[in-house]
Amino acid sequence: MMLERLREIVQEVNTARDLQSALDIIVTRVRAAMNTQVCSVYLLDQEINSHVLMASEGLKKEAVGHVSLQVGEGLVGLVASNAEPVNLEDAKSHPNYHYLSETGEEQFSSFLGVPIIHHRKVLGVLVVQHREMRCFDEGEEAFLVTLSAQLAGVIAAAEATGAILGVSPSGQRKSDTSFAGVPGATGVAIGHAVVVFPPADIDLIPNRACTDIDKEIDYFNAALNSVRHDMTALISTLESRLRPEEGEIFGVYLRMLDDDALGKEVVDRIREGQWAQGALADVTKDHVRAFEMMKDPYLRERAADIKDLCSRVLFYLQDKDVVKTDYADDTILVSEELTAAMLADVPKEKLRGLVSVKGSGNSHVAILARTMGIPTAMGVVDLPYRQLDGRELIIDGYNGQVYSSPSDQLRNRYREVIKEEEHLVKGLEGLIHLPCETPDKHRVNLWVNTGLMSDVIRSLDHGAEGIGLFRTEVPFLLAERFPSEHEQTAIYREQLQAFAPKLVTMRTLDIGGDKALPYFPIEEENPFLGWRGIRVTLDHPEIFIAQVRAMIRASEGLNNLQIMLPMISNVQEVTGSIQIIKRAFRELREEGLEVRMPPIGVMIELPAAVYQTRALCRLVDFISVGSNDLTQYLLAVDRNNPRVASLYSSFHPAVLQALQFIVTEAHAENRTVSICGEMAGDPAAAVLLIAMGFDILSMNATTLLKVKAVIRSIPLTTAKELLAEVMQLDEAQMVRSCVDMALYNAGIDRLLRSSRNN
Repeated sequence: MMLERLREIVQEVNTARDLQSALDIIVTRVRAAMNTQVCSVYLLDQEINSHVLMASEGLKKEAVGHVSLQVGEGLVGLVASNAEPVNLEDAKSHPNYHYLSETGEEQFSSFLGVPIIHHRKVLGVLVVQHREMRCFDEGEEAFLVTLSAQLAGVIAAAEATGAILGVSPSGQRKSDTSFAGVPGATGVAIGHAVVVFPPADIDLIPNRACTDIDKEIDYFNAALNSVRHDMTALISTLESRLRPEEGEIFGVYLRMLDDDALGKEVVDRIREGQWAQGALADVTKDHVRAFEMMKDPYLRERAADIKDLCSRVLFYLQDKDVVKTDYADDTILVSEELTAAMLADVPKEKLRGLVSVKGSGNSHVAILARTMGIPTAMGVVDLPYRQLDGRELIIDGYNGQVYSSPSDQLRNRYREVIKEEEHLVKGLEGLIHLPCETPDKHRVNLWVNTGLMSDVIRSLDHGAEGIGLFRTEVPFLLAERFPSEHEQTAIYREQLQAFAPKLVTMRTLDIGGDKALPYFPIEEENPFLGWRGIRVTLDHPEIFIAQVRAMIRASEGLNNLQIMLPMISNVQEVTGSIQIIKRAFRELREEGLEVRMPPIGVMIELPAAVYQTRALCRLVDFISVGSNDLTQYLLAVDRNNPRVASLYSSFHPAVLQALQFIVTEAHAENRTVSICGEMAGDPAAAVLLIAMGFDILSMNATTLLKVKAVIRSIPLTTAKELLAEVMQLDEAQMVRSCVDMALYNAGIDRLLRSSRNN
């Protein structure tokens, strides 16, 4: 019974159009469910640093929106500051009791308050009060705690929508609203949001103003008529197979599309200025929520039918009105989940920054963004992105923050940051032609990670000495089918030629996990522990051999190719891969090509591979560490999940110990060892990596000169002393602080401001 009440309240709150409606539903329904005289919600308004009475059933109505308690004041302040429930038989006798005469609460004795917590932040307090002196029992307290936890996300989302419009919970004017995410790519971007979305998904359509109302209504009516026609045809087809009462469901669908039903609601919203797709999405959500709230299970299930019906209308609407996205000159691309194809659609000169609601700093799009040097915030889970189209935003890629409604002061401050960054980059240009060696003459090779031809040009401009990782999946991700051997050869030849005679390390196709090909979907419950990397290509030798043939063919006359195998977990995968590569080599030789057998290496990114480093070294020519995945798998942290992003750290002692173990084992077998994860491009981490003995650091071109500047400033002996010190520490944060302090003492901390979360 209690579970049913919880479900009903949460579902009803989900139907609310705005924050105040949601709060009014909460206080009304909770008071009735708990059979108490008062239910109130106090929300923290940071603009006035107070908890404001935002809704109440039982206290004086005129107090709502006008009465507030300063942070820490009263019993509400006690609940919020301790982030735990307070359950009192006689509230007035408690030392924290603060009498608010405007509310009329003096007549109520018992008090139960629970915090409303979202992502570790206390948003406010949910309170019930009763006249009689009694403690609320354990069941009542548990009910309120459970309800509060479930409603916290809804309240946070409603608050965020108001904040986007420049209004605080209690109606104060609000600017510089910030939304926390995780850093995707460093830098600052100031621009205007362009919200993009995949086709035919009713849930992801953004709100957008329409310029021609009559035209939008015509588009909608045409789409509606197409679906009516489909439904009529479907009824005719199924008529002989269905009983009359079963066929009536389609008649109901047809009536829902009538001009005085769902169709009218959509047209009304278009007349209010919403574009047709957004109006349809809003009306659909209202109807779906209404059906989901119904007690009858049969009627509840009809919510899915409504959504299907409206998705059909959306399909025709998008087919009729092909949306040509108008990219602003200072575009900040925003989406629920950004994809590589979305990035590719934006003219390069217009793209200033990226914001993704899903994903983390180590997801594939974030890695692409770093490669392209575009400031990015990922995992901004509380961002009401559907409301953002056309709004001015500031992205702080160093901290993963997104700001809306920026004040002149904030805008000017970030413009200064952009200038400082440009000045720093200009100051490093003198290092391009200098060797990367420590003051005590230890030589380190700095290579780059690439995926696009534009990366190669930038890499050469920054003085890169080779390519440590060419992500061959990027051309696959941007295509609409598997590229042919001929098409791949052209792409690979371009990379090899641009860098010749420097070595180019091409990783074989690494899809799966967070890298899905639109034309080759992989549906799995746990994709990061599933079918990805070498596992896919070994299961599809026709894809594998076409790719390695293209690589070797492209290297003819250049001989600067290395092939690297991803996601290796055992020696059989390596031996199987080598057989296919040798077969491709033999075939090409038989076809008369003057090609050489390229060196073959493996990526160590799984814990299993760490402990087989020596066995793997005996099979291949070189070893490369993928620190992104290695960190993910060692720490059991999904790198795409912003909820656990704070646990992901390459400075974790377990990661550092694994890295040192790999270098020691590889060198014992006389094998070169490189590192091509994002850790290599962090100037602070680079100091530890050269001390461990890594021969090659491979990174994004945008960070190469900063890493070179640090390496040229720190003697190897100092780096080794620092490494010995941090290897005794047992917390990632302590390691990071220790490294930062060492670089501060060396006078090069200015280089860190552009490479880490401040």
